[in-house]
Parts: sequence; C-alpha cells; structure tokens
Amino acid sequence: MIVNEETPLISAEENSALQPGEHEEDALYNRFSKSQKRTILALVSWSGLLPFFVTGSFVPTVPQIAKEFNTTGSVINLSVSFAVLTLAFGNLFWARYSSFYGRRPIFTYSLPILCVASLGAGLARSVPELLLWRVLQAFGASAGMSVGAGVIGDIYKLEERGAAMGVFFAACCFGPALAPLCGGIAAHYASWRAMQYALFFSSIIAFVCILPLLPETIHPGEKGIERYLREKGHGDEEWRWVWLNPLSSLKFLRSPNVSAVTLACAFTLLTDYALLTPLSYTVGERYNIKNEVIVGAFFLPAGLGNIVGSPLAGAISDRIVVKWRAKRHGEWVPEDRLRAAVPGILVFAPLSILVSGFATQYVSGTAGIVINLVCLFVNGVGIDVVFSPCSAYFVDLAHSRSAELMAASMCVRAAIIGISVAGVLPLIESIGVAATNAIVAVIAWIGFGLLWCTILYGGKMRAWVDVASPDSHNH
Repeated sequence: MIVNEETPLISAEENSALQPGEHEEDALYNRFSKSQKRTILALVSWSGLLPFFVTGSFVPTVPQIAKEFNTTGSVINLSVSFAVLTLAFGNLFWARYSSFYGRRPIFTYSLPILCVASLGAGLARSVPELLLWRVLQAFGASAGMSVGAGVIGDIYKLEERGAAMGVFFAACCFGPALAPLCGGIAAHYASWRAMQYALFFSSIIAFVCILPLLPETIHPGEKGIERYLREKGHGDEEWRWVWLNPLSSLKFLRSPNVSAVTLACAFTLLTDYALLTPLSYTVGERYNIKNEVIVGAFFLPAGLGNIVGSPLAGAISDRIVVKWRAKRHGEWVPEDRLRAAVPGILVFAPLSILVSGFATQYVSGTAGIVINLVCLFVNGVGIDVVFSPCSAYFVDLAHSRSAELMAASMCVRAAIIGISVAGVLPLIESIGVAATNAIVAVIAWIGFGLLWCTILYGGKMRAWVDVASPDSHNH
C-alpha cells in the first residue's frame, strides 16, 4: 500500500486526516510564512512553559506557606499532587476539544482561566481556598504542552517537524530546571505569593500576544465541528457547543506503538525525577548545602542540558527521516524518526543517574559536586534527546488528532512518574542512593528495549490494531 504522510497510521476511526496529493500537501504547510511559523512556535513554546512553572515553582515555597497557614508541609503538598493530576487530565480535556473546535479557541479560553486562578492563588487566605485556586490554575495551564505540539504538527511538514518540536521542548523542559530556582528566590527574598503574581502577569502576556498573533492552524476540513455540523444538517453554522468525552483520547493507547513509546519516555523521564526530586536530601545533605537558593541552582545544569539536547535531537531526527527514506527509494517508515532517541535512552539518561548515585555515595568534596553537576547536564540532554523525536513521531502518526495522542501519552507518564517518585526517597533511605539510582537506570534500559522493538517491528505492531501497513510509505 503506497501512502503519503497524511494517510492515517492509527485506524480510520482514530484519524480522519485528509489525503491530498503532493501539491495540495505542500499548500497545507505553506499557508504560513517562515516568520509566521517562528512567531507561532514562540507563542506555543511560552504557553508550554507555563505549566512547569505552575507545578515546579511551588515546591520550594511549601515550608513558607505551611508556616503562614499554621499547618504542615504534607497538607500544603496536597496542592502539588492535585495540580499534577489536574495537569494530566486537563491535557486530555483541552486536547480533545482542540481537535473538535481548533487550536486557537483552546488558548483563548485556557489562558484567562490561568490568569484568574494565579491571582486567586496569590490572594488566598486559607488552605481550602489555595487548593481550589491551584487546581483551577493547573487546569488553565494544562493546554500548553499537548495542544502546542498539535500546533507544530499543523504548520511544519515531515522534514521540518523534528527540529520545530525540538525548539518547543527545549523551551518547555527548561521549566522543571528553572521553576524551582525562581520559586525559591521569590520565597526567600519576597514571599511565596510573589511567584503566583508573576504567573498571573506571565499568563496575561501570553494571552495578549496570542490573541492577535495566533491564527487557527488546524488543517482546513479537519475540525470535528465541521464534520459534526455537516452530519447534523446544520449547514455552515460557525459554533455550537458539543459535549465530548475527554477520556476518549486514551483509546490511542490501544496502539502498541503508542504504548511502547509512551512507556519508553516515562522510564527515561523517571531518571530525571529520581535525580532532581530528592536533590536536597541527596546532594544537599551529602555535601552540606543548606541554602535553598544554592540547592535550587543545582537544577540549572539539567535545564541547560534540555536546551542543548532538544533542538539537536529534533534536527537529527529530521535528517534521519530523509536519510532512511532515501535508502528505501522514497518509502517513508514513521519509526525511522525514533532512531534519533537511541543515544538518549541507551546511554545519556541511564548512565548519568548511575554515575550520580555512585558519586554521591562514594565521592566527597568538590569532586563529588562537579561529577553531579555534569551528570545533571548529561541527563538533561538525554531526556530531550528522547522526547523530541518521540513527540514528533506521535505527530507523524496522528496529524490532526496529535494533540489528543500527546495528551494521552502525557497522562500515562504523569501517572507513572507520580506513583514512582513517591517511592524514590524512601528507597534511598532504605538501600542508599547508589542502589536506588542503579534500579532506575535498569528501568530506563527496559524503556530502550521497548523503543528498539518499536523501531524494528513498528509496521507489524501497527497492524495488530488495524492500522495501515507502513511497509512502503511514500511521502
């Protein structure tokens, strides 16, 4: 079966993308100029960064908040858990509606929710009030990642998509490294409320910029509302509210390709969280670093690694797609893009956490600190070397519904990370940091096995769930 990139690789039920000829396909991606694409990429990258600040910047402020409200850190930490869960399921909600109504309305409705909720969190006078505003805050921020990735799939064609996705993830993934430092600085020199007000102003800036500068990017004819109105005989009516099931996006996980790559990403990301989450109890205690700002600064090498790794891996994945398609005389196999993720999941991520664990436990003084800083940087590179090509792969598979696929993948990752990270610190206290990190490294290598199986047998795996055969894809 000879198909082009617009042929559904998930079943027709999952993806109703158009199947134009080469000229029509080029026209779809040439609707926006290069400068417009860069502007759109910058806007969605800014929106994709915000959810990481909503969660990450709050963690260092927990002791201060607990003291102000005369409660315990465990009670305030509930807002962190609620926010993470809301981000996971909010992703599903916004992504599902972005496929139905388009990308632009999602940003214009979600960002005002984030604005109001951030202001509400900053003005909160009780724990229940804070919890409520934090949940709404996370819900408003949750559109950024999945819908942003969908926008990139809308405007960048196959050979450009990896590089664009790399830039997007470089911006987004800098959040986990920078947010705790910003939150710590705000709490130390001003108040925990200052960070909430900063999020309020940041989301206002994003909204004010997106309103005039972000056009609708979803391909003509691919909105669910357009098909719905035609089927119901409502003619060209522009808008009608339709109740949708956000959990329906999870059916993408029936694809073994999607499930395998999702687990590979989750197992790789676990190395990052296992390094960073207990940092004050591992590196901080081992090297007697008590200052919260200095501990927060240890997150920066990981963020720098994200910035270096993501664009690099995205561009390499584009070159790999072109190279392997040429080897096959014009045939396109989506799984070729995943080859760019191999160094990150096989070498960078697992070895960095392995070395960090042994250095923390056995190497004292400045040498131990330097080794850990290098490991944090290498891990940051490794995470994004995996995430950029894998995310572009999801967009390659699903096209107009790529935001939903991304949201389903993120929801599973959040559940795995949330459950796993809760056990990291108790495990470190029980068997030591070196043994704990070794276990996490092995889990990452299991992820490599899943990814490599997808690269080798991706076509057959897609056939298991009634998908189009990729044996001879021609873009």
